[in-house]
Parts: sequence; structure tokens; C-alpha cells
Amino acid sequence: MFEISKIQEPFKTKVMYQLSSKQYQLIFRIVQIAAVSVFLGRAYQHLFWDAPFRALFWEDGWMQWVVEGTTDMTWKEYATSPDVNRHIQNLIIAHGYFYLICALASIFIKQLPKWAGKILLVGSTALIFLATLYMKEKFYHLGQFFEYSLQFLSPIFLYFLVHRDSLKPRVWLLMKVAISLTFTCHGLYALGYYPRPGVFTTMTMNILGVTEDTAVYFLQVAGVMDFVVGIGIFLPWRFAKFCLGYAIFWGFATAIARIWGFFHLQFWESILHQNAFEWVMRFPHFLIPLAVWLYYDYQKKGKLKMAGKID
Repeated sequence: MFEISKIQEPFKTKVMYQLSSKQYQLIFRIVQIAAVSVFLGRAYQHLFWDAPFRALFWEDGWMQWVVEGTTDMTWKEYATSPDVNRHIQNLIIAHGYFYLICALASIFIKQLPKWAGKILLVGSTALIFLATLYMKEKFYHLGQFFEYSLQFLSPIFLYFLVHRDSLKPRVWLLMKVAISLTFTCHGLYALGYYPRPGVFTTMTMNILGVTEDTAVYFLQVAGVMDFVVGIGIFLPWRFAKFCLGYAIFWGFATAIARIWGFFHLQFWESILHQNAFEWVMRFPHFLIPLAVWLYYDYQKKGKLKMAGKID
């Protein structure tokens, strides 16, 4: 049974609510797919492409004193060593296999004992570390880090749904915060507060068939809408439901754009190899908003049944 704690009003009775098994299964599966997808996407990236580990291991300000203080290599020898480069690449590949294990654990999470299920928390920590590396690579832009909020928190959301008999409203609040951070930080790039990635403009031009100036204007409007979503989901439900609905649509659109924006039928295998993981690992950008929308929609329609008082 899936149960949710709720305080109806200040100073009034605290009650326990529950979703029906069918409703629980739907929300659970959505969050589960989100967690599985981000692990699978990152696994493919690490196994076949690259990850910004060298932004850490080749950072002389951090690593030079470690290298020269613990080995007989000079920094130049270390930074140009093929063996060091190979070890870094092996570490990236090892993380890929770890993410693959996390994806399998997410699929079979209900069959795992609670202690084994904690691998989701370790996997989430690894994703946070990866987001930190991307932030460092982007000149420590905080927006770069928090744009990954839905990705690195999805495994934690799944862990909560599986291993907590009583889910307090703050779990759903955390989901909304993650949605807000992801969309708001995406908006910072779309608006040009941070340097706008060229891939944003290129995808928009390729998909809509517009000029660069029109694509930039479109992205600016989309950036404003990202901010509307980031704020609007915390408003009363009659407003928040539209913001969550837009988040579902735009989260899916920006995910599928990674394939659609570069797809050519004659090169479909190469395009999928290069870009499919970029699409898959962004599933949480629309699946978590969908899960939150369903939860609050069930709540407002009275589909949460009182199970009894909480001591």
C-alpha cells in the first residue's frame, strides 16, 4: 500500500492518505522509468563516448601538488602521459558499468532488500559528482549544476517510493523544487544569461526551419516560459496544473530534440549512436513533472482515501 501523510490545515488533525494500488503503480512506474533512463543514458555515454573527468584530473591547480608530492613524475610528464590518459579513460568506463548496474537495480528495485536498494543513493551521488564536473568545465556556473537536478534526484525519488511506508508532502515538494531548478537553469542558458550553447540554436533552426535570428528569439521566449514554470508550479493548483502540463510538453520536446534536430535517414545508425543517450537521460525532465501532475490531480479529485489518524 502506498501511503502519503498530509496535514490538512494548521492546528488540525493529521491524517494518513493512501493511493489505490492502480494509482500507485502508475506513479511508481513513471518515476522508475525516469531513474532507469538516466542511468542507462549515462552508462552509454561513459561506455562509448566521454565524460569530463579530465576537467578534474588535468586541473593543475588541484592536482599538481598531489602528483608531484606523491609520485616521481613532474606535472608535465603526468599531463602528457599516455598511461595516465588510459587510466582516466578506464575510470570513465568503470563508471559506465556502475551506471548500468544502477539501471538494473532500478528495474528490479522491488525485489531487492533495502540495503541493496541503497545503490540508488550511491548512483545519485555519482550523478551529483558528474554534474559538479560539468559545472567546473563550464567555469563554475551554478546553473550548469542545478540544470541536472531532475537527473541526479530521480534515483532518490524512486528510493523514497519503494522504501518508505509513509511519504510526507515534502517528498512531492522536493520533486517540484527539482523541476523548478532544472527548468529555471535551462532558461538561464536559453535567455543568454550564461553563454547560450550553440547546439540550442542549431537544433531550433533544424527543427523549425528558421533563421538564426528567429531561433534566438524563439529561445528567448522559451527561456521566459522556463521561468514561468519554475515559479508557477508552486502556485495554487488551478494555476500550477497548467505549468506542470507545459513542463511535461517542453521537457519531452527538449529531450527528443537531441535526435530530431540532427536526424538524417541515411545516417540514422550514426545519429542514434551519437545522440540517443542524450535523449534517454533527459526522460526525467518530462516524467517527473508527469508524476507530480498525477499525484496532485488525484489529490484534488478526491482519489486519495483516508486510511486513519497518525499518532
